[in-house]
Amino acid sequence: MPVRLAEAAASRSLTSVSARVDRPRWTCAFVNNMPDGAFDATERQFLELLEVASGTEVIELRRHCVQGVPRGERAAARIAEQYSPTSQIQLDPPDLLIVTGSNPLEPRIEDEPYWNELVGLLTWARQHVPSMLLSCLSAHAALSVFDGVERRRLASKCTGVFAQRVDGSTTLTAGLAPEILLPHSRTNTVDTNDLLSAGYRIDIESEDVGWSVASREGDGSSLVLIQGHPEYDPSSLLREYRRDVWRYVTHERDDLPCLPLHCVAPQDWEQLESMHNAVIGGQRDPILIEAYPFEAVGERAPWPWRSKAKRLYANWLASVIKRGD
Repeated sequence: MPVRLAEAAASRSLTSVSARVDRPRWTCAFVNNMPDGAFDATERQFLELLEVASGTEVIELRRHCVQGVPRGERAAARIAEQYSPTSQIQLDPPDLLIVTGSNPLEPRIEDEPYWNELVGLLTWARQHVPSMLLSCLSAHAALSVFDGVERRRLASKCTGVFAQRVDGSTTLTAGLAPEILLPHSRTNTVDTNDLLSAGYRIDIESEDVGWSVASREGDGSSLVLIQGHPEYDPSSLLREYRRDVWRYVTHERDDLPCLPLHCVAPQDWEQLESMHNAVIGGQRDPILIEAYPFEAVGERAPWPWRSKAKRLYANWLASVIKRGD
């Protein structure tokens, strides 16, 4: 299996890894900061993408979590068994570091309960990890910590699948078509001009929603920032919408849910849009959500970005020097 899961660092011998005959090409620390509802899916999405992108090469993956993300009993038990604190990463520096996004809990990113731990991890990794890939909120955190670039709140959630322009002259985007599709799902953004001023290269961007992938070399570590979600599976956006609209109709939240653009097959859009308009038009009734065939529609959702995401990750992996070279 190209992605080999390591045991939790708290219970494994670090020397046993180096003693194995089947040494991996890369070791990767995966930091999953998503809330309980998306925790398992996020792990699966990133691991599956790494697996298909790595081909026959082996990645030894070690799973970690920051403290401060609210957890229920089931998720906390799984994390205790299979994940390690981020402090363990420093004991055996990996070749690769992936840090997922997280559900924003505070208007200011610096007020997030895990902020100090995340800052410490990113600052250390900048000097000790050959390459980092940071998704969504963690990408915004890196821009704040490394470059003093602040995110800003969007007027409404950016969610859907959007057309992208690709700078095909970079190693990260080699083999990609000039125009591709990628999903986005976020409530904050960082302006493209701010990234350019900070010395980042814009690898993939959209006229509609701004940059999606940016990168920079130097300071001992290459840095890939992803504001979109190439790891998403076909029904991810629809599942997020189902969660948000359910919270709205059950009065768990009062801000109107946003319908993701192009999140279903063309033949399913009219029915979904009709249900959405009924909800935001005043029919705040859970029966509308219960009656909608989310599962069947999700199974028909297209996945036009999958091969592009695989190529993007394969290019990223190929850019990291092979262990021992």
